[in-house]
Amino acid sequence: MAMSKKPVNGMKDILPGEMEVRDYVQQVIKETYRSFGFTPIETPCMENIGNLSSRQGGENEKLIFKVMKRGEKLKVKEAQTEEELVDFGMRYDLTVPLARFYANNANQLPSPFKALQIGNVWRADRPQRGRYRQFMQCDIDIIGEPGNLAEIELILATTTTIGKLGFKDFEIRINDRRILKAMASYSGFPEEALEAVFITLDKMDKIGVEGVARELEKEGYAKENVDRYLSLFSGVKGAADGLGYLSEKLQGFLAPDVADNLAAMMESVAAAGTAEFKLVFDPTLVRGMGYYTGTIFEIAMPELGAACGGGGRYDKMVGRFTGNDVPACGFSIGFERIILLLMESGFTIPAQPEKVAYLIEKGCAADRLSGIIAKAQGERAAGKQVLVVRMNKNKKFQKEKLAAEGYREIVEFFRE
Repeated sequence: MAMSKKPVNGMKDILPGEMEVRDYVQQVIKETYRSFGFTPIETPCMENIGNLSSRQGGENEKLIFKVMKRGEKLKVKEAQTEEELVDFGMRYDLTVPLARFYANNANQLPSPFKALQIGNVWRADRPQRGRYRQFMQCDIDIIGEPGNLAEIELILATTTTIGKLGFKDFEIRINDRRILKAMASYSGFPEEALEAVFITLDKMDKIGVEGVARELEKEGYAKENVDRYLSLFSGVKGAADGLGYLSEKLQGFLAPDVADNLAAMMESVAAAGTAEFKLVFDPTLVRGMGYYTGTIFEIAMPELGAACGGGGRYDKMVGRFTGNDVPACGFSIGFERIILLLMESGFTIPAQPEKVAYLIEKGCAADRLSGIIAKAQGERAAGKQVLVVRMNKNKKFQKEKLAAEGYREIVEFFRE
């Protein structure tokens, strides 16, 4: 069987030009997040399959790359179900692994704990522009802070980072799962139907209000309930203060402090933010992960026409491991989509070291070669990036390629 030189579908080789940009972006992310007091950690790429299949990951649980048992534990002929063949899975995000990490190491960590984690995750998804089956995630999380200080810090750290990468006029859309539930309950939808209603609501940006109405009625919900539900969204859109409108309208369904908490959070972020962005309350924002319990947020990039990161509060997840709930909130940047936008825009890394190429003719004597290497070492010590290579027969083509790679100075060394 012939070997394939192409990468697995949905995964990609990364060429040197993109790799330089990726390294730079990671550097900006790490430096900025560290300035906010976040501490780097690392978790394994695989988790026990029970952790990943705990019905907290929403649709992503259907996309797990599962790892078969090995050796004597793998009993294919005796197995009746897939579960009997599998014990691990590749992580589909960094949040579930973080919760397990915290539950396992809490006694050695400060409280609150501000975590920074950058790493690859895997989903058996349908590949498309900006979406891969293996991709990098960059997460910051605050565990142990119950108040909205966590959300404020997460949004400020994230927007500051995106601003440093040169993006402007992006939006941070914000909502609260408790507001979603209160709106649906007020409209007469039963408790057991809420998640299905939210799945339909999440399509509003694609199919519009009328499309959502048609789908909800098609699913068997009464027109009276659907109309009452959608009237809330039009009411928010027409109100000068959408949060205030909902707080008054949903009395008896929504605790008063939920809207007040969200309003205070948005006011603090608007006052302290340094990047050029808009903070928008969006009652249609759902976020698909099953573990969110309160505030949820998302980055909308006009250049991409899609979300470029998001997060929210997940106060119940750590308790699934320990039996005791711990407040937790996190924000994830869509690293791959940011890289896509930067590469498509012809982004160049600022303040790069001067790049020099030494071309050495074949046949140089040992003492001459030693002198050239010593000279290169001296220039490297002075902060330059020096490439030392043999001179090719087609020197013109070689120099053109080096120039395209950013080598502005090319020095030729001949045998004599």
